[in-house]
Amino acid sequence: MSLLETTGRAGTIASRYFWRYLFLSLRPKQWTKNAFVFAAILFSRHVLDIPLLVRTVQVFVIFCLLSGGTYLINDLVDRERDRCHPRKKHRPIAAGLLPPLPAAAAAAVILAGSLTWAFALSWQVGLISLTYTLQTLAYSFYLKQMVLIDVFIVALGFVLRVVAGAVAIMVPVSAWLLIAVILLALFLALCKRRHELVLLDNATAHRGILAEYSLGLLDQLIATVTSATVVVYAIYTFIGAARPQLMYTVPLVLFGICRYLYLTYRCQGGGEPESLVLKDKPLAATILLWAASCFVILYW
Repeated sequence: MSLLETTGRAGTIASRYFWRYLFLSLRPKQWTKNAFVFAAILFSRHVLDIPLLVRTVQVFVIFCLLSGGTYLINDLVDRERDRCHPRKKHRPIAAGLLPPLPAAAAAAVILAGSLTWAFALSWQVGLISLTYTLQTLAYSFYLKQMVLIDVFIVALGFVLRVVAGAVAIMVPVSAWLLIAVILLALFLALCKRRHELVLLDNATAHRGILAEYSLGLLDQLIATVTSATVVVYAIYTFIGAARPQLMYTVPLVLFGICRYLYLTYRCQGGGEPESLVLKDKPLAATILLWAASCFVILYW
């Protein structure tokens, strides 16, 4: 089937092609990022409390929909630049498989419905969800063109996920945990910028802000954030966690970060953290072992 025929079929909402390309544009692979909403219920030792777990799962679904809706808008804004990227040019909107107008309408419906659900859950969850949506839209239209602010805005999105999970079940979150989250998010965002700068033939055509970065600068920033992430997480396990035995998980965090650095520097990874976690068996095993260790320490 030719691209023109497929595009024509996808242009109507009654077509299965339309719904397929719309779902792909929501980037379900990246929904793993929203697992950060479970941090509060895990570390507050309420995972086995079914009503609270149900509320947290609702927050997870809400953030999957919110992130999907903002991905749609981001793809609409960047569709010309995405065509200069070897991987992103295959996204439905950039490839012309999903028409812009129906995509924009779908994004509006998804965002409105998700925010309504969030406010129905609680006004605190609704306010944080609205803040996440506005900062993500601001990133798509303007903030991603500001050096360093672009990666800090990405990191802020992860912190908002953690806070949303906490206010949904009304438990406090350690400041050390929030700092560790923002440092980890900065680490991932900086590795992604480095991956784009190294591998793209014309990096600035795809992402103009890359002209403000250099490999030397990114390498120094990554080294700084890497060290700070491990130190802050170690401090959290000592003085901020429910049980100090969590300090035994520090080597797992250290190995996971070292493995990610290896994949970034030696295997040209880091462009898609969510895919890298699923594809690299040692990294995936480390994350699963860390989660299992935290569960055993906190609940047994």
